[in-house]
Amino acid sequence: MRTKLLITLASLFTIAAISPAAEWVVYEGKEGPGRGKHIVFLTGDEEYRSEEGMPMLAKILAVRHGFKCTVLFSINPADGTIDPTVRDNIPGMEALDTADLCVVNLRFRELPDAQMKHFVDYLNSGKPIIGLRTSTHAFSYDKNKASAYAKFDWRNQEWRGGFGQQVLGETWINHHGVHNKESARGIMVEAFKNHPILRGVDDIWGPSDVYGVVNLPANAKVLVQGQVLTGMKPTDPPVTGKKNDPMMPLVWVRDYTGEAGKTSQIVTTTMGAAVDLESAGLRRLLVNACYWTLGLEAKIPAQANVDYVGEFKPTWFGFGTHQKGVKPADLRLK
Repeated sequence: MRTKLLITLASLFTIAAISPAAEWVVYEGKEGPGRGKHIVFLTGDEEYRSEEGMPMLAKILAVRHGFKCTVLFSINPADGTIDPTVRDNIPGMEALDTADLCVVNLRFRELPDAQMKHFVDYLNSGKPIIGLRTSTHAFSYDKNKASAYAKFDWRNQEWRGGFGQQVLGETWINHHGVHNKESARGIMVEAFKNHPILRGVDDIWGPSDVYGVVNLPANAKVLVQGQVLTGMKPTDPPVTGKKNDPMMPLVWVRDYTGEAGKTSQIVTTTMGAAVDLESAGLRRLLVNACYWTLGLEAKIPAQANVDYVGEFKPTWFGFGTHQKGVKPADLRLK
């Protein structure tokens, strides 16, 4: 009997050690207006540290506002660590099957069809999407060009611009500000200053530069424009001349109608580096956007609480700078 018990316990420990749930992290919602709503975050970019910024934002939404938040990562299958250079593996995509909102912070991913299907099914469900920074070029099909989802590639010519242009409103164009030399300030558009997403937002600044945006669809409403600054400090003055005349769109909203004929609310910002999220104004805008897309507009606080839950010291953006050896379990709430 004792031997059987020991074998059973050993089996349970083995199962726990290899449980797929160890490949993502879930922050259960506490009390708040978001209770009962499930937000899924997709992270995976080699440069802007989405694997750091999105768990921080998810903790705020769970602890301060009550949303259940699931954060998925690009995982190295060899050792189970978070590795944004792995472009073809984001375990846990089935979490989208029960999601009420998807927050996308991806760059050049090429997921297996079995994983991608969950995302496409979600997209066609009419549920909302919030896209950050490099999500304008979230997908790049370089190997499996015969995939049913290859049209999501940012360079696609038939479904022009792929997911970025067709869904979010723009694909990758260029760095409008000089990368790592000219930071960005958000300037609210007067006509939309009372939009619920901007409630309580009085300042937006980030060290990542303004992106070029030139092909927004007619139904896009630009809430915030991106002012290029002369340097990398929030006190630096704006660049003079044509670069800020006109300014590029920085935050916009639009509707997207999918293949099933259902319409989704879309919020896109070309900000979103982890270090950008040190701006309380940007965090508040994104928290407000979660409320707004989920039909909770009336419950958006006058000044949403966006204080960090625990410590947040993001890594500066750049290739090869991600923290090595981190596993999703390391990011659980203590």
